Amino acid sequence: MNSTEASTNSTTLEHLLWPLSIVDIFVCSINFLFGFPVHSYIIWFIVTGTKSGVASEFFNISLSICELLISFNCLLRILSSFVQLTALSSFLVGVTVAGRPLFQCLICVERYLAVVHPVTFLKYKPLRYRVICCTVIWIITFGSCLCCMSTSVLNTFIWFMWLFPIQFLLFLFVQLFCLVAVLRALKQSGPGERGRERRREESHAKKRAFYIILIITICMFISFVPYILAGVFVIFSKHNAETYSTFALVCSILGRFVHPVLFLHRTWKISCVCSS
Repeated sequence: MNSTEASTNSTTLEHLLWPLSIVDIFVCSINFLFGFPVHSYIIWFIVTGTKSGVASEFFNISLSICELLISFNCLLRILSSFVQLTALSSFLVGVTVAGRPLFQCLICVERYLAVVHPVTFLKYKPLRYRVICCTVIWIITFGSCLCCMSTSVLNTFIWFMWLFPIQFLLFLFVQLFCLVAVLRALKQSGPGERGRERRREESHAKKRAFYIILIITICMFISFVPYILAGVFVIFSKHNAETYSTFALVCSILGRFVHPVLFLHRTWKISCVCSS
């Protein structure tokens, strides 16, 4: 019984955390070949080319670093077909599990504060507060990486699958709260004594914040839910879920390209390329 359970856990982890099928290798290759240079360019552009400076884009830099690590992990998954890299690959899974959604939540909270509590937003806008927030999140991410690696070594997949949905629901609650609060602020009209042009600019900023939070929430939902459903299927059916995990991997990787598209659109890079 123990050997059968250990074998089931090992198979589950192999398909959910380190997929090695031909389709998975192809998807991971696409993510590495396109994701790594795109996010490297975003970091370089923020550091050297943004007018607003590094301080206002510090969360985007941290999120892009997470995406670089995830893209590198895709390369490790490909190489794990030939050499033993399971421990390192499982360690970097923690960036996907905690790092990326935490920084996405942080961006949503930032947009929420900018719209609903602008005075508080301006108070904590300096770079030192952003560095403190990012440091805390990186510490949490490192702990998540250790948990994922221990899951691989100790075959404690059941505990991982209980923690994963709870974490997802927490992130989803935070983002939905920010989304609803920004939507309520968007529906409220400004005071009558303000100028029309100022009200129009505020309305545009609120709409932009609302769309950013909405897109991030939808992408996180699409990225996380297939993995949760695949894990639940494996736990209750005791069969491997290669097809489900491949679909989940595709959804997760597609969600990783939304951040660079949003950033490039915001900086008008895509528009400049299309017009030229």
